[in-house]
Amino acid sequence: MSSEPSEYERQWRDYRTENGVRPVREFLFSLPDEDRATILEEMEYVREHGRSVARHLRKDIYEVRATYNTKIYRILFACEGRFHHILLSLEGFHKKTQRTPENAIKLAEQRLADWRRRGKAKRKSQE
Repeated sequence: MSSEPSEYERQWRDYRTENGVRPVREFLFSLPDEDRATILEEMEYVREHGRSVARHLRKDIYEVRATYNTKIYRILFACEGRFHHILLSLEGFHKKTQRTPENAIKLAEQRLADWRRRGKAKRKSQE
């Protein structure tokens, strides 16, 4: 049996700041409909097939790659939860260079650390 959860168990969730801001959602809704639809199709493909179809950047950070016409987009995410069934979207951007910008990866890592820290604090307060 595969250790990767099935498509029925995997789900996308947005990182939220402590103030409830959802940066990836805001990024997606700032785009033209066609561009957003292309990105969402690629995100759905990752949900269906698992992180193995995404590009691993480093540590726990992966990227969804989407192209519409000549525009290249990336959504950085991490797999969370006991069975890695939560695909946590952390950062989205319009890619303009050959390499994924270091600042985007660092921001995704910071958001992931924040998400984990707040989750751990929440669990402790419920004990």
